[in-house]
Amino acid sequence: MVKIAIIGFGVVGSGVYEVLRKNASDVTRNAGTEIDIKYILDIRDFSSHPEANLFVNDVNIIADDDEVSIVVETMGGLEPANTFSRLMLSKGKTVITSNKELVATFGDELFELAKENGCSYYYEASVGGGIPIIRPLKNCLAANRIDSVAGILNGTTNYILTRMFCANASFEDALCEAQEKGYAEKDPTADVDGFDTGKKISILSSMINGEKINHADVHTEGIRKITLADTEFASKFGYSIKLIGSCKRIGEKFAVVVAPMLVENTSPLAGVDDVFNGIMVSGNMLGDAMFYGRGAGKLPTASAVCADVIDAAKNVGAPFVAPWKKSSKNVLVDYEDMEYAMYVCFKTADKAALMKELASKFDGELQIANTDEHVAFITPKDKIKSIKEKLSGINAEIAGSLLVLE
Repeated sequence: MVKIAIIGFGVVGSGVYEVLRKNASDVTRNAGTEIDIKYILDIRDFSSHPEANLFVNDVNIIADDDEVSIVVETMGGLEPANTFSRLMLSKGKTVITSNKELVATFGDELFELAKENGCSYYYEASVGGGIPIIRPLKNCLAANRIDSVAGILNGTTNYILTRMFCANASFEDALCEAQEKGYAEKDPTADVDGFDTGKKISILSSMINGEKINHADVHTEGIRKITLADTEFASKFGYSIKLIGSCKRIGEKFAVVVAPMLVENTSPLAGVDDVFNGIMVSGNMLGDAMFYGRGAGKLPTASAVCADVIDAAKNVGAPFVAPWKKSSKNVLVDYEDMEYAMYVCFKTADKAALMKELASKFDGELQIANTDEHVAFITPKDKIKSIKEKLSGINAEIAGSLLVLE
């Protein structure tokens, strides 16, 4: 029997409890041993809970109990999750987390602490919720050199963009709808400004690189500036708009970016709608693979956490291999030096003059569409700084611009 503790009994923590209780026989069969919840740490009152005897409010009770070998951290945020995780690892207890912010910020240090104390640190649920992506990258694709990862990693923004396309809703109306349905927080900043996606793509990028890629160094844009004119033009050109977290290997460096992008309708990512997530991985031996499913939610995320619990129970005493270490050098390609095609929307009264300017600035055949008020086109692929230089000399107001996903 393996005894565990759950730290934080919110949405995900209570989901872990539910999965382990409802699927107890399956968990036992797959782990090869019974998984017993000995403690649940939360400062709130759960005296009316059916298993109120499990609840404690002193973290040291868990830390000092040698019977507990696995601790599930589902608190979220940096503190006290960071302090509690370090305490448990220092005691030789394996820690399993769903906390993307903690993994993205201090993962390298927590991995090292786990290794020093003969335990492990698991984090499958930190990216993609219930979608298995961390374990495939670590195990199934371990013989590949991963050349790129690009994905829709935030269900809230994907829901908003889906409503803008399918219901012709403005960004503001789609956001209000997402909040009413419980998909978006009262303060949606982390989601709509791209910070949530930034943490997740930095975790995947760090795994591919083998050294930490700091999420604060990743160029990050959100979806607040997307308009219905953009969705209309995207449809005309045969694209959808998705908030994409992307990491591409460029020689010895990596181009990592978070931004709303035009995604061609033939791409599997274009069909990922509503609150679902989708992640495309390209390996030099495998080629392309797609991971799709619910990227958040109580039970999908809890199921990923419990899969880590089962893995940890089966591998007690196995040597821990850190998926990445501290960064020794800067491996990020500067955003301005990244190469993309770009969608640009202009507002102008003189369309003929604008068309002439575009033809003189950009070589090759351009995709151009227009409405009564706007003209939009897609540039050839080039360095972002080069495209910006050409655009700066055009005598028209830029109403919007987006990268185009390859």
